[in-house]
Amino acid sequence: MKWLITGAGGMLGHDVVEELTRRGETVVALDRAALDITRSATVDAAVREHAPDLVVNCAAYTAVDDAETDEARALEINGTGPRLLARACAAHGARLIHVSTDYVFSGESRTAPYPEDHPTGPRTAYGRTKLVGEQAVLEELPGASAVVRTAWLYGAHGGNFVRTMIDLEARRDTLDVVDDQRGQPTWSADVAERIADLGPRIGPGAHGVFHATSSGEASWYVLAREVFALIGADPDRVRPTSSAAFPRPAPRPAYSALAHDRWQEIGLPLPREWRSALHEALPRIRKEGLPRETP
Repeated sequence: MKWLITGAGGMLGHDVVEELTRRGETVVALDRAALDITRSATVDAAVREHAPDLVVNCAAYTAVDDAETDEARALEINGTGPRLLARACAAHGARLIHVSTDYVFSGESRTAPYPEDHPTGPRTAYGRTKLVGEQAVLEELPGASAVVRTAWLYGAHGGNFVRTMIDLEARRDTLDVVDDQRGQPTWSADVAERIADLGPRIGPGAHGVFHATSSGEASWYVLAREVFALIGADPDRVRPTSSAAFPRPAPRPAYSALAHDRWQEIGLPLPREWRSALHEALPRIRKEGLPRETP
């Protein structure tokens, strides 16, 4: 297969390119400078010129708080961009995997993982714009597209919570970390593997929405303690606090764990437990070093 990856310069995009290359696939990697997915003619030309069998859209506006005051721009990238990609894929005979987020759900009054077909209800501008992108892809390219929702991503390429904890452990005696938000810490390399496995299967029996997160659940506090323990630091230096201690323009979901039933329907195993992934990921993340500026 020939794959075209948009947003290839980001954390997940980088891992998708790396995973597909490792498998011997033909990959066209386009970062934001190489392809602006909000420009119709440019998108169509890229798909026509490169003639991929499958496009993976990792391009996104991910500044959750900024989107509250910049929703129009977020909608352009997260909503219009996926629609243009889906139309180009339909015109030139390609399939499409679009990466989305847990923020399409409200994250309120929930104690069990959201199934793939659960009604959506975003509470933030970011979530609303990502939902528009999901709907656009499934409308424009039915039967030949998949929406892959993920959440709580960390990895070796780019800033993220796990790398921030490694950095702050070396600079602070104690850390206060939120303990009233629950989700699924997810290694971006695991999501890349899922995308690589899913791509060749997309068709009449495998399309629609899939959830690509690790199994199990944790709070940010529990995750931070696990990171400290794995790097040889005292986990008791991490102290629990509430979301109220860190007010943000966009409300964070109190609960955002996702269910994974669709994978078994297409013959793939359930994702592994988050601690197992973190144990494998951490040496690679530390080997890459920390980003120049920690968020």
